[in-house]
Amino acid sequence: MEYIEYFMLLGYKGIGVRNMIDFELYRIFYEVANYGNITKASMHLNISQPAISKSIKNLENQLGGSLFIRTKKGVVLTEEGKELYYYIKQAIEFINNGENKFTDLINLKTGCIKIGTSTTIAKEFLLPYLEIFHEKYPSIDIKIITGISNELISKLKYGLIDILFLNLNNDSYESDLKIAKCKIVNDCFVVGEKYKDLKDKIITMKEINNYPLVLQAKGSNTRKFLDDFMKDNNVLLKPSIELTSYSLVVDLTKIGFGIGYVTKEYAKNLLDSELLYEIKTDIKIPSRYIGYVLSKNHIPSFSTKKLIEIINDNNNLNIKK
Repeated sequence: MEYIEYFMLLGYKGIGVRNMIDFELYRIFYEVANYGNITKASMHLNISQPAISKSIKNLENQLGGSLFIRTKKGVVLTEEGKELYYYIKQAIEFINNGENKFTDLINLKTGCIKIGTSTTIAKEFLLPYLEIFHEKYPSIDIKIITGISNELISKLKYGLIDILFLNLNNDSYESDLKIAKCKIVNDCFVVGEKYKDLKDKIITMKEINNYPLVLQAKGSNTRKFLDDFMKDNNVLLKPSIELTSYSLVVDLTKIGFGIGYVTKEYAKNLLDSELLYEIKTDIKIPSRYIGYVLSKNHIPSFSTKKLIEIINDNNNLNIKK
């Protein structure tokens, strides 16, 4: 159905020169002008000829002038009618283009999905799902916006990103956010070769501060999760180095800057190859989740919904090692 037909069904009112004029009258005028013949326009619109003639007369009365000159072969536009047709034609084409664009977006033939996340989650968790998404919907542009959690949540609320993937902490989130858990992950303290002797000991949480700490900066969900966990155990962490980049935490820990805090699933290769060593602690660090966040104040786009479907349908995919 074309938009002009849709507007007819809705009884949409367009703004006329002197009063509110039914958009249906403009639609009939447009088709009669196109065909130059009331009979042909009647067949196209499936409206009786008397009804079309009455509608044209009604429009002329409301506008205050003649639109057509009747001839033996049909009708031709007056000079005033030509001027009106010029603008009505543009308006209807604009509406039809809008419908086509809307249909393309629904069918995922065009558009862009804006994803907020960290570089680490994009690399270690999202990639296999994005690969499937791109294979199914190659015409959809994918934009990754990286940053720390609190900044990305703010962007989500303002509609600057469509969906946010992050490491969830145990806090309750604001009521205008929808949270969904995707995959369990586990964190641990690690060291590089310089401090490898610590791997054979059990370190108490209070002893952690006796060593230089390399941690993610405040503002990230990972750091907040760790700070809250340590606070519950009466420990206030005093890091020597704070970084916004998870990969830098790993790299600096690996070359001996101190004790780092990582997600085991992300660091599996490094742990298996003994480039990093896990430290045993007297209290087990609880598991947490990778999840996605949506704003309840914004309707998810079709591309966002399809990405969520892919994740839900393929939740057995392994986190990239």
